[in-house]
Amino acid sequence: MNHAEVTHSQTSEDLPPLLHKAVEEVITGKYLNALLDILHFQSSNVWTADMLTKVMAYFHTQEVMFTFSSLQMSIKSYLKNLLYQPRQLLSELQQLDQQQFQTAMKYLFNSRKDHLEMGNIILDWDKTRERIFQSPGVNRTLFLITLDKCFLALRALDCVDILSQVLRVSAVNYLQPDVIGSLPNVLQEDAFRNLSTVFKDLYDKISANTQKTLYVWMKQILQKSYNMSEFNESTSWVSAENLWILGRYMVHLPLEEILKISLNEIRLFISYDNATKQLDTVYDITPELAQAFLERINSSGFDMRNTSTIYRQDCFSFSFMAVLGLLVCFYDDMEEMDAAVARALLHQMIKCNQLRGFQAEVHKLKSQLLNIAMQNQTLNDILGSLSDAVVGLTSSQLESLSPEAVHNAIATLNQVSGWAKSQVMVLSSKYLSYEKVLSFYNVSQMGALVTGISTQSFYNMNPKELSQIIRGTTSQYLSDLSPAQQQGILRKIAASGDFSSSVKDIQGSFFKEISLSDLWKQTGYNSSVMKEKELRRSQALYLYELLSKKNYPVDLLSTGQLVKGVTCQLIESMGTDFFLNTLKFFEKNLHLLSPYQVNCWAWKFWKVSNASIPPFLLLVLPIEYLEYVSGPLCVPFIESLGKTEMDLLNPGLHKKNAVLQKVQECLNGSIADEYDVDLLGNLICHLPPAFLHGRMSLKAMATALHQFKLCQQLSHKQKTEIKYKLLELYGSPNNWTAETTLDVGPFIALLSKGELNVLAEKFPDIVLQIAKTIGLISSAEELLSTVFESVSNSTASIESSLTRPDCLGTRAPSSDEIIKLAEANVFWSVQELKCMDAGTFDKNVELLGTVSGFNSSQLIALKEKAKQVWGSLPDWKSYHIVSLGRIALALTEHEIEELDLHSIDTISVLSQQTEWTLTQASMSILQGFLEDSGQTISTLKSFDLVGLGAILCALNSTEIMSIRTAEFSAAVARIGLMFCSTPVLRQFKKMTESVFGTATSWNGSILQEIGTIAGGLNVDELKAFDKNLMPYFQPIAIRHIPPEIFQALSPEQIANLGPENAAMVTRSQRERLNASQLQSLQLALDGARTSAPETQTSASTTQVVQTPAPSGE
Repeated sequence: MNHAEVTHSQTSEDLPPLLHKAVEEVITGKYLNALLDILHFQSSNVWTADMLTKVMAYFHTQEVMFTFSSLQMSIKSYLKNLLYQPRQLLSELQQLDQQQFQTAMKYLFNSRKDHLEMGNIILDWDKTRERIFQSPGVNRTLFLITLDKCFLALRALDCVDILSQVLRVSAVNYLQPDVIGSLPNVLQEDAFRNLSTVFKDLYDKISANTQKTLYVWMKQILQKSYNMSEFNESTSWVSAENLWILGRYMVHLPLEEILKISLNEIRLFISYDNATKQLDTVYDITPELAQAFLERINSSGFDMRNTSTIYRQDCFSFSFMAVLGLLVCFYDDMEEMDAAVARALLHQMIKCNQLRGFQAEVHKLKSQLLNIAMQNQTLNDILGSLSDAVVGLTSSQLESLSPEAVHNAIATLNQVSGWAKSQVMVLSSKYLSYEKVLSFYNVSQMGALVTGISTQSFYNMNPKELSQIIRGTTSQYLSDLSPAQQQGILRKIAASGDFSSSVKDIQGSFFKEISLSDLWKQTGYNSSVMKEKELRRSQALYLYELLSKKNYPVDLLSTGQLVKGVTCQLIESMGTDFFLNTLKFFEKNLHLLSPYQVNCWAWKFWKVSNASIPPFLLLVLPIEYLEYVSGPLCVPFIESLGKTEMDLLNPGLHKKNAVLQKVQECLNGSIADEYDVDLLGNLICHLPPAFLHGRMSLKAMATALHQFKLCQQLSHKQKTEIKYKLLELYGSPNNWTAETTLDVGPFIALLSKGELNVLAEKFPDIVLQIAKTIGLISSAEELLSTVFESVSNSTASIESSLTRPDCLGTRAPSSDEIIKLAEANVFWSVQELKCMDAGTFDKNVELLGTVSGFNSSQLIALKEKAKQVWGSLPDWKSYHIVSLGRIALALTEHEIEELDLHSIDTISVLSQQTEWTLTQASMSILQGFLEDSGQTISTLKSFDLVGLGAILCALNSTEIMSIRTAEFSAAVARIGLMFCSTPVLRQFKKMTESVFGTATSWNGSILQEIGTIAGGLNVDELKAFDKNLMPYFQPIAIRHIPPEIFQALSPEQIANLGPENAAMVTRSQRERLNASQLQSLQLALDGARTSAPETQTSASTTQVVQTPAPSGE
């Protein structure tokens, strides 16, 4: 033997066998295997100082030139690359031997170590593991390898535990029907129970086809474990225990199987402590199955009519009604039922609004029970015992209640959800007319009914009592109040001098209603007070600058909402280390940042650390920066974008196309499989139709369907391509199952009328359920017309009860149909609407008022129906007018003049309709309000201005200038949301100067506060603005600047608009720009850096401005 061979032989003998194996694996490039062998070796051996020397000596004999540092770098680089190649990782994990696999699972799922040390080589295991669990592709690999190898290598219970951890990341994408075939079909009892519990917890997160496939898998195992000697055709494998193990999957039992369940087993199941909890969660049960279960329960010896103790076990008493869970929603044995049983049933039916669909049936049942419950009783007597069936009472019925009855029933009424606005108005006024004085105590008793208190009543309250409301339990309902009501509360507190102490107690979105000028007057702010508050950008700009004088930036950023107030100058001035540490605050609050802020953040990152820039930020830099994305950067770039909502970054169309081109290149021109879908995340919503058409495999489509359903703004062409893929994947709709129809969901709207008819015939309830979620008729006319025909054909034709000659033989809409149809009610003819029964109209007017597709003839028919039912217009109450919704648009100017419009709350609801003509709005609604409330423009309060909303656009210049300054300043942010004409905006601009000083002195927070009012600036004022203020114009203000004025902006001002504002420039504005201005506009759109922002902040500096005198004159 020569010398080298002897040395090799000695060195390899010096190394323990497992370590020797690991070293050989390093030499052949199997780093993962080597790493796992070394970790396993260390678990039972002490790593001595000379061990690494021996390893390096062995490398030397093999002529492998490694140093400590190069070995460490190679391992780190290998692991990093592996995490970006989940398919490769799967292949390597599949090749592990049993011992290596066990070690891998131990360190991934059970290790508490944050570092892995192998002699001098140290790996940051905490970070690596975090990276693993954040990557959807790597998680899929862990899921697949667990199914593939785990049950053979580890205890079944441990494998179940691992599966539950991995599935938490994305159950809907990983648990596809074809993968369920890899689940073990023989499992120890405890492992099976644990795994079935995992699947029960994931029920709502997986597709309908997966639910059905998992049910079949559970059934097979349960059937095997069931005593087969007792098993024959007439008995069922569904024992009480099996029913409990199935949990929510029990809704997949076939009807005939339910009817075979032994009565003893049913009785036993109902006696389980957790049976009710299980039956409370079967949200997707159908009436047929529910009634089959009820039939078995009834046959098993329970007396469904007995409302007292039904069953006694030890010292527990079960009230039968409570045990039924959601089955109670389908109870239909009404014969000879007494009032007490009906009331008990109604009490249990409060949970039925959680059902998926069948609300019309539930509504009908409640209505029948209500009639029985009221036998020989007045509504006043039993109001408090009707549970949420009271929502089914019409406003007229509620109007007939005595104030005392409402007062006595308030503890029930305040728990009920689902009230219509008009009902809440009636009940509130009844309750308060009994109480006489509006106090903190009275209001705190009202729960959700507080939204029915009039704005004027809030304003008339004692300010100290109002401050208590803001702090008390009622505060959870404040965000449900209208802007006018919120303004009424704030105005009263602000006027009382107690505002500073109250500001810190105002939580959530209510805080956004505080005006900038009111914030200026207060003191005592600190960063901790800002948590739990939502801010407008104008408030955030002011508060961030104010608080930064006394608080650390990290404390301000950690509040969340205050990031809206971080200016570019602030970002620019951050030290490198501090800036890099703010990454987590910015990423977490990306949805709160403007595209301009994100652009500044990206430029700062590029400047201080372009190597570690989050890849999605390249999207907001000019297009040429996308060239940096190639090779190893591809996967991190797509993954980073896929976890971000691209629309938040607001790239222009040109840039968006360039990004999507880059994504397609990175994917090698196709979406090959589910791993590509995992990687794409939200990006899949933006892929061009042609790419979906030719480059997406069916394997990928199966996983992508769920992701497509989450997309907010797919184009018609994208949807059409998705439809073709679905037809390719699932075949003809004629052969679809109920589960496939549910999974395809909203995309059924793209099918042909013939295909929709087939589905509606086979699965009417599912098609109805899907149609309810689709919304506007424009996107789903065929589907909604199919639903209309399906519902019409399935309901017994009800001829109009009206005896008018033109209604004889005309079909009349029933309550049941109206509730089922929702938006599909647009297909009733004018004649059918005219022939509707008065009671049906009264019951359903709110719902009919929400239908967006009714044309003017239909709306006129419904308005005339309202006159027939409610009498002449002067007799209509506020709640009548409010309940009309879009039907109010059919009122003529003369009719509007006849209405009682004294209440700003009525006006507030009317002003939300955007389709009024100017004469309807100005001459009629505005004049009607001023006359009926006895006011003039100069006496209007800020809450009146807020309630009038877009109706203010009808004011003339004299009227606008007569608004009191103090009231205008409190309402200016709301007025700045309106799209008024240029002359009106100019007058509002003059008013704004009386609040904030001359336009040329305005700062960024003022520009943000006034919104569209900035569209009223003249040429000289606009030209005078510092270029650094341009991004602080609100985007809606940009498009309201007339083109002839917009063209006065300098190229520098236009270049500094920021990407979002630049994207709002209209075609007519653009046509007026010269070449230099157009070039600047393109720079702004691209997110180009025109010059380093100046250090002096001009966005939110508090200035000495004219503040209104306390009297408001």
